[in-house]
Amino acid sequence: MTGTESPARTVLIAPDCFGDSLTAVQAAQSIAQGWRTSRPGDTLTLAPQSDGGPGFVEVLATRLGEVRTLTVSGPLDVDVEAQWVLDSDPPVTAYIECAQACGLALLGGPPTVRTALDAHSRGVGQLIAAAHAAGAGRIVVGLGGSGSTDGGRGMVEALGGLSGARELLDGVELIAASDVEHPLLGPMGAASVFGPQKGADTETVAVLEQRLTAWAEELDAAAGRRVSDDPGAGAAGGIGAALLALGGRRESGAAIIAEHTGLSNDVAAADLVITGEGRFDDQSLHGKVVSALAAGARSHHIPVLVLAGQVTLGEPALQAAGIESAHSLTEHAGSVEKAIEDAANQLTGLATEVAAGWQ
Repeated sequence: MTGTESPARTVLIAPDCFGDSLTAVQAAQSIAQGWRTSRPGDTLTLAPQSDGGPGFVEVLATRLGEVRTLTVSGPLDVDVEAQWVLDSDPPVTAYIECAQACGLALLGGPPTVRTALDAHSRGVGQLIAAAHAAGAGRIVVGLGGSGSTDGGRGMVEALGGLSGARELLDGVELIAASDVEHPLLGPMGAASVFGPQKGADTETVAVLEQRLTAWAEELDAAAGRRVSDDPGAGAAGGIGAALLALGGRRESGAAIIAEHTGLSNDVAAADLVITGEGRFDDQSLHGKVVSALAAGARSHHIPVLVLAGQVTLGEPALQAAGIESAHSLTEHAGSVEKAIEDAANQLTGLATEVAAGWQ
């Protein structure tokens, strides 16, 4: 039986972004295009996802609220246009994405030692201030994909310093949307784990750690407890710690998106779930979009396929996570370079191939 002859199914397509190559919305569209080529009779539901990183605002904008644009300071002081969402339904809620203001993609080129040292989070503070001025009583900040490792100092300074920011946001429900569980400091902290991804060499990681250690003392003192040790404090170069010090709390970014996109209902109605991300590895199975989807699908006995830029997990890990199979965009394209440069077309081709072979 060929792909086009097999019974029509309801397919939920719910990927995260593919790094800087494709947003979650673009990835969902590419997968859908390829799937339709091989299985035109299937009913497709597109529900792009995010764990708080790049694409957080874009995904939410497809389902709720009003998209607003603000000119803010980028990670290296060049102004950037940042989008955020204001949902006027009570309680009035603003959704902000730190990658819109200090993301790696805004560095103007590949990250370097210099950008690792200089990048800041000032623009995130400017977005929070705008949300507060617009009357938001609840501000949700999506964390991930940042090019900065300043512990949120730039953000706090833009809000008037620690005391000024805490006073400004008193009474505001502040939420750090992230699935990163790393603390601010130490071998599993923001500088050591994420610094190298942002251009930092060994010496630079040590400098960043020293800066964060001094800043952590101020954050902990302002909060009256050691927020720097909290899970998620190291998210987005330490912006997580600063939000916690300002009275915020951490929630799962993937769960927030899932709630607002009606993901549980979509999963329950599907015969197959397709998800994906830039790199499918061990971290993907710990609080990320893929793991959340797999868990939800398992309870309904629905198979899950993963299409990812790169796949490093073997069959035992896939089976344990309840994933039927995982497929690499890099292997399909023949090289990492082609998978990145021609991501949309290659993902469409991979989806076409996978659909043709799926029963």
